[in-house]
This record gives sequence, structure tokens and C-alpha cells, in this order.
Amino acid sequence: MDVDIWSWVGQTQQQLSEAGQAPLAMALGDLPAQAYQGRYAQLDVVAPAIAQQAEAMGQPWLEFYARYWHLIGRIGDRAQGAVAIGDAEQLVAFAEREDVRDCPAAPAALEALVVTLANADAPGYADDRLAKLTPALDVAPDSIAYSGIVTQYVAALIDAGRADEAVAYAESAVERLRGAGREASWELGAESARALLVAGRADAALDALQAATEFQADDPVAKQHRDGVRRALILAELGRIEESVAALPDLDVVGEHPRVFVEWSQAVSKLASSAQITNTWQLGRVLRQWIDYFSTMGGYHARFELAVIAGHLALARQGVWQAKLLADLAESFAGELRSPEGASERVAELRTAAEGATPPQAPGPLDDRVGQFDAADGFNADPEKWVEWLSPLSGTDIEATRRHTTTLGFLGYPAHGADIYWKLLVDDGDIAQADPEDVTYLATLLIEARQDERLEQLAGLLPHVQKHTTLARLHTARERWQEAIGEAEHAVTNGGGISARRLLASSLQQIGDNAKAATVLFNVLDDEETTEEDVWRMIVMATSAEDWDIVRAGAAKIGMPISSTEGPIEEEMGLIRLILPAPDGSQRQILSIRTGPASARLALPQPRGMEYNAGDLIVFDPQLLEPVPDSAEERENFVPPFAAVSILRPGGYTSYFFDGAAPSESDWAEFTEVMAERGWPMWVYSDDNYTVTHPGSGERLPGVYGWVAVPPGVSASEVDALLDDATERWSHPLAWLDLAREIDVEVERHERIVKEYGL
Repeated sequence: MDVDIWSWVGQTQQQLSEAGQAPLAMALGDLPAQAYQGRYAQLDVVAPAIAQQAEAMGQPWLEFYARYWHLIGRIGDRAQGAVAIGDAEQLVAFAEREDVRDCPAAPAALEALVVTLANADAPGYADDRLAKLTPALDVAPDSIAYSGIVTQYVAALIDAGRADEAVAYAESAVERLRGAGREASWELGAESARALLVAGRADAALDALQAATEFQADDPVAKQHRDGVRRALILAELGRIEESVAALPDLDVVGEHPRVFVEWSQAVSKLASSAQITNTWQLGRVLRQWIDYFSTMGGYHARFELAVIAGHLALARQGVWQAKLLADLAESFAGELRSPEGASERVAELRTAAEGATPPQAPGPLDDRVGQFDAADGFNADPEKWVEWLSPLSGTDIEATRRHTTTLGFLGYPAHGADIYWKLLVDDGDIAQADPEDVTYLATLLIEARQDERLEQLAGLLPHVQKHTTLARLHTARERWQEAIGEAEHAVTNGGGISARRLLASSLQQIGDNAKAATVLFNVLDDEETTEEDVWRMIVMATSAEDWDIVRAGAAKIGMPISSTEGPIEEEMGLIRLILPAPDGSQRQILSIRTGPASARLALPQPRGMEYNAGDLIVFDPQLLEPVPDSAEERENFVPPFAAVSILRPGGYTSYFFDGAAPSESDWAEFTEVMAERGWPMWVYSDDNYTVTHPGSGERLPGVYGWVAVPPGVSASEVDALLDDATERWSHPLAWLDLAREIDVEVERHERIVKEYGL
């Protein structure tokens, strides 16, 4: 997609705005940025909403556009594979519809499909990708689809083992683009470099990648870190270690970009033997998490590659046990590859190396191993080594088993830890007589390993209360709230402790029964097991249920003074920031007045379309989202932020938008004073960079826009009259077009102001 489609987008935005669909028009233009900038929470909300609205409006091009960018947000940086193939195929079918196929962006659906197939199993789908792309290669070089199609064709040739053909085709494609007066994309240049690298021409690959830096990227946000990863890989292949390390993006950068996980790991594996790359257990834990990520997303070839790479890196740091487990994982992953050629040999190589490796020397005698573990420095101790050292005792000695299996779970191997624990407690022991702590540890491992059937089997072997508590934990982890409530209620009724009550209360809260949830914890408010965290949780639930007696009891328990003794708690406890969701999936920070332990009233007006506004009473989670600053000066200006939970009672305020040239300081002070006297919250959302156009001279003038909110009972006509009176002496007029349209008063005047001042 380039200038042609963007021209269409601009025209569509204008048409939507003129048709009164301004929010849709604004959201439409932001979709690519959401996809490229990783604002997936917004994208996953906004794109389907636009597609649904476009379908209802009978605008198939607009629907295609929204569906396309939603898919790109999934298969691009997030690298979703098999889980997205169905959606990609549906998009291709949609693009082939008679009323869509003429859209300039329609060919991009095919490109998205082959990217998705490559994410799933690049070599396994290589021939399929080539077959799908070949008919599309007839597209002219001046077409907006050309660069993307040929880039994917080059990638498929590489993955099919035809690197030399890929090099030749990439070079000819660049020349065809030049002949059409167009420049190659960075992606095409980078793929040409990959082809040269695979063909054994690393020097030429580096030159090609350097030349590509001058090209514009289809995904400009990702260009820097993708270029760094590929450059590091090529330099490592050339043996230019220092330069490679310098080019390689840090883990905290690539950790947010699954698309480069495998290539980054390949580069690290080539650099791990140097003193400049630290091969640590933390790296091993991250790679294990990445393997799980691709298992979830259907990235079958990526997880196989990562398992093999992680196995060899583990061996390099003497993680013998881990290398063996990774060999087992890689072998099972190879069975799901469409084209497993060479996979079994690579697994065998890893397994042989692991079998012949020597584990690290233990720090002391075996009979003192648990004590040594407990005495180890928690910051500097290497958990991978302790897994090896505790292994001889694990499965026989309960204390060693606890430490060994939970450490396995921490490092990303809960299934292996569960096997060991299961044998000790179930196969060789009496689980019904086991320590409840051990049952909890085993259940945690089974939940993390997603072995639900096995956990249900475990629950069936436990005493009544433990059985239902364990099943409640499973249902809670899987967000099956009604089932969790049923099991937790059984446990509580039969004497279950605070853990059962926590499960019951949290599940009741999830279905909105806050009154009952608060009572569940209130009934054990004075028990020794009840923590301050439990009390705060109860306060939030009781506030949501407006059970002010329980709120007061909780406040007294934690030593928070409340001046009133009955009825709703409405006090002024200072300013806070409330974090609330916006309709586009982002978040808004809103200055609010704290009225109780877990309640606050919004102080600022919000734009139309929000579910909340000034005057609304909000329940919030009293856990601070930012630490209190250390310095006294910073603490003085610190306004604590909290996450909103729900709207307790709406204030009924209505917001109206204003926009125009900024008045003088004295006029503005008078304006704000008038609003304050009326008790109408008003807030300026524009910043110092906002300017408008002088209708006579064309010069830029400081501008101002914002919202004013009015309480129930104030009519739109009253607002119009006050705004008119308060601004009539200003040098430049203020516009409130939406309000004028609502009451059909001086609409033409406000439209003229908007047009003349370029608002």
C-alpha cells in the first residue's frame, strides 16, 4: 500500500466526516500506526469495529482495509502463524469479490496470506507460497502491489532451498522497479541480503543490506531493529564479532518483536563463544518463553529452530539437563513440520552432544544440598545449575523435590517438574496424606503446564476440601467463573481456609456479585490468615456493592480514618489520577478527587463517546501503579495513579466541544472564572503547539480547544447562550459546531468559523 491507497483513505475520511462519522474517520487513519507501533490493544478493538461498521454501511473497500490492517497487526511483528491462516484465507476470498477486487490494496491480501504461511512453517509451505505467488508476478512494476509480492517470492525461494535463484530474482526485481521510476523497499533489499547470506556470499549480503538502508521501509517502525538483527547475523558469519555485537539490538528491544526472535537467537548463538555476549540462565529462560509463544501462535518451524538453538546455548553454559529436555522438545516439534528434512539429524546432534557433556561440579556433598540451596545468594545464584545439583535427590527427598520442581517451573519446564512431583506424591506416595503445600505446588505446575485432565485426576484423589479448592484453582486459571464459584463454595462450606475464600471472592467479583464477594472476606476479617491485601480487596468489592458498613470496617482494620459513621462515604481525600480505558483500546489518565478508600469522582470533562465523564463516581483498585518518589520535592507534586475498576454512579454530565483562536490572558481568565462559578468542569486538551489560521492574513495564531461539561438539568441552549455571552468580546470567535447543530442555532456561523480558521 502506498500513495494511491492513501489518497483513497484521505478521500474516505473526508466523506465519513461530512456524513457525521468523524470518530470513524479519525480511527480509520490511525490503523496502520496501531499495527506498526505495536498498539495491539487498540487495533484489536478498533479494526473489527470499523470492519463491522463498514459492512453495515455497504462499503466493502473500507471493510477490506480494516480487516487487512488487523491481520497485519497479527502476522507482522506478532508473527502469528497457523492461528491466523484461516483469517488470511478469508481475506483473500474477500479480496476476490467483484465489489472489492478493484481496490488498489486488494492484491495485498495474497501477500498477507503467504506471510502467514511463512510464519507457520516457512520451509514447509515454501512450495505452496511459490505456487500462490507465481500468477501474481505478472503485476506491473509500477503497481503498488509489486514490491511486496516480489519480496515474498524471494523469501519463498530462499525457504525452498533455491537461494541462488532468489538472489537473481531479487536483483532483477530491483532493476524492474528502477525502470519504472520506483525504488525498492527496505524489505526487498533485506530479503536480497538474506538470499546472499544463505547462498554463502556473506560479503555481498552485507553490501546489499547496507544499500537497502537508503530504501523506504513498508514497516518503518520495525526497520531499525530488523536491520540491526540481520546485520549482526551477517557480521557474525563473517567473523567480525565486535561489529556484530555492536549491531545486535539488546534483548529488551527485541523482546517486544516476535518476528525477529529466531534470527536474533541465531545471531546470539554465533556470538555466544565470544567474551562480549553473556550466555546466562536468563537467556535460556527467555528462549523457553519464546518457544511457548510460537507454540501458542502456531509458529511450528520457529519453535523447532529455537529449541535447537536454545539446546546448544544451554550446553555452552553446562545446562546439560536443559539441553536434553530441549532435544526432546525439538524432536516432538519436528513431527509437526510439513517438511522435516534434516530435522532428525539436528536433533540427534544436539542429543549426542548433551549425552556427552559434563554437568557443572556441585558446590558440596549431596546430603547437604538442600541447605546449600537455601543459603545461596538469591540474586547471584544460577537456578539452572541448581536444577542439576538437586536432581539426584528430587523425587525421593521431599524438601529437595519442592525446590527442584518449582525451579523447573520457574525456568519454563513445569511439565517435567510435574512428572517428578507426581511420581513422588501420587505413584509412590499417598496423595491424600500429603502436605497441603505440596499439593499446591503440584497443582501450580500442572496448571502452568496446561495439563488440565491430569489436574482433575489429582483432585479426585484428594480429601473433600482440597479437591474442591484445587478444582476452583483450575477453573479460575481458565476463567471459568461459574465453575470456580461452585467448587470454591463447596470448599468454603466445608471449612476451607482463606485460599478457598479468595478464590470464591475473586470469581464472584468477576461475574459482578460484589456484595456476596465482599461478605465472603468480611466474615474472616479478624482471622489471623487474613492479610491487608485481602482487606483492600474486600473494600473494593464492598465499594462496588455500596456496602458502606463493610467499607468502614475494612478502613478501620487498616487504620484509614473515615469521618462519617453511616451512609455513603463522600469525603475529600486529595487528588489522584485514575487510569480508564478509551474506546480505541488506549488508556486515559484523568485527574480525580478521592472520596473514599476505593472511590473517586472524575474532575475533568471527557470527549463525547466516552463511557464516563466529569462527575462520575468511580471504584478504583487502591494498589499504586507507580512508586511514590523518593525526594520530598517530587513527592510534593506527585499525584498517585490508580486503575479504575468500574463506574459506581454516573454524574450525568454532558460534554460540549469548543475550538478556535486563543483569546488574551485576561479574556481567558474571565472565561474560566465564569465556568467555575457555574460549577461546569472545563479542560483544555490542546497544547502550546496548536495553532489556527488567521482568516485575513493567513498567519498562524495560537489556538485552543477543549471540552466543557455541564450537570444534569442544564440544557444545550443554556450552554450555547453562556458561551455566546462569555466570548462575544473576544478578538477572534470561538466555535462550538456540534452544540450549534444539536440545537440548530447559528449553525452556518459556526461552520464559517471552522472553515475560515481551519479548525
